[in-house]
Amino acid sequence: MKKIDKKNKTFEDIKHIDENGIEFWYARELMTILQYSNWQNFEKIIDKAKISCKNSGISVFEHFIDVNKLSKRANNAEVEIRDYELTRYACYLIAQNGDSRKKVIALAQTYFAVQTRKQEISEREYTSLTEDEKRFYQRNLTKKGNYSLNQTAKKAGVKNFDKFHNSGYKGLYNGETADDIAKRKGLRYREDILDNMGSEELAANLFRITQTESRLKRDKINTENKACDTHNKIGKIVRKAIKEAGRNYARRSTYTEKKPKTIRKRI
Repeated sequence: MKKIDKKNKTFEDIKHIDENGIEFWYARELMTILQYSNWQNFEKIIDKAKISCKNSGISVFEHFIDVNKLSKRANNAEVEIRDYELTRYACYLIAQNGDSRKKVIALAQTYFAVQTRKQEISEREYTSLTEDEKRFYQRNLTKKGNYSLNQTAKKAGVKNFDKFHNSGYKGLYNGETADDIAKRKGLRYREDILDNMGSEELAANLFRITQTESRLKRDKINTENKACDTHNKIGKIVRKAIKEAGRNYARRSTYTEKKPKTIRKRI
């Protein structure tokens, strides 16, 4: 889902990048595109999101950072107002705790649950794809995501990439390594597990990948052990979110890989 409101304003359009290259969003700007007009009401949603964050065992202060801003009134007087710097995960939690009866909230929930980052095709185009086409599209995103994650992990001190990636899989798949997942899916030697996942399972892994990269950068991780621990924790967070949504990818059947000719024509 590229657009999440009717004014062509996208979630990615309001993203900010700090001096360390870390992405963040302002709560008041997010409030606008989610079509909330009252800050007090929106802050109630933020409070619910904070509780969800805390219940997941994640530091609220890392994802919801209090900031104060100066705002001009009609008479040009400046007053200090409260705002938050939000991580992508915080924005996800806010969307999940919003009123799903609001169309824009429902779209935002779809955005985070399925795509997790700005897409190159519209929601209508994506939903019109077959399951195989969705898989190929999500697979392409995971390939790009893994490449970017590997570059960040290398800077963080990771040398044993099998150990690093298995840490993430163990978190997401309740202790299973890549080899364990491959055996459960009945794959042949050297057959890639990511090529044998459905579109929703790939989206869950993409969320794990992007959030791990963001955390490595934000926390300035500089040792392999800390990087592996971070990857494992993020995997567990995503697993918990999936469980709460009523999904169970760990027991889904495998998928047969096909050449992605059709999707290249349609995208």
